Amino acid sequence: MTDDSNCMIRKATQSDIQGIIALLYQADAVHHGIRPDLFKGNTPKYDEQELAAIIDDATKPIFVYDDGNISGHAFCQIVEIRNHRLLQDIKTLYIDDICVDEKARGHHIGKALYDHVHDYARSIGCYSITLNVWEGNDPAMCFYQRMGMKVQKTTMEVLI
Repeated sequence: MTDDSNCMIRKATQSDIQGIIALLYQADAVHHGIRPDLFKGNTPKYDEQELAAIIDDATKPIFVYDDGNISGHAFCQIVEIRNHRLLQDIKTLYIDDICVDEKARGHHIGKALYDHVHDYARSIGCYSITLNVWEGNDPAMCFYQRMGMKVQKTTMEVLI
């Protein structure tokens, strides 16, 4: 729950699908703007059926910022490593996507979503929170650094 009693962060329900899809179009526009060679424009990451399945999957919680509209979302995924030859047993919460409606940016909705995800990860016994940020998405990188996140690893490429 955020400080504003008219707004809340909660797990997504089937009735949130259209609001989430609208935000997915905005997230795609950011990614397409940075890497049009990889991202198709005007395409949401998931369709209605895929979202319906994700919403029902307890290992992939989606949180929404609801102020009468869906003004933000956080797609998460619980990742557990058990009995790996090399790696320690660990539970991580991977943030697949955080998006705040472009009309609502600057009102600390992203921070509220991140704080909620952080508290959720702690409550389910996660060791860490991880995510990926595309090179060139400087506002996202700065945001996550302000939230206390640090670079864990770097993916590199060469175009051929």
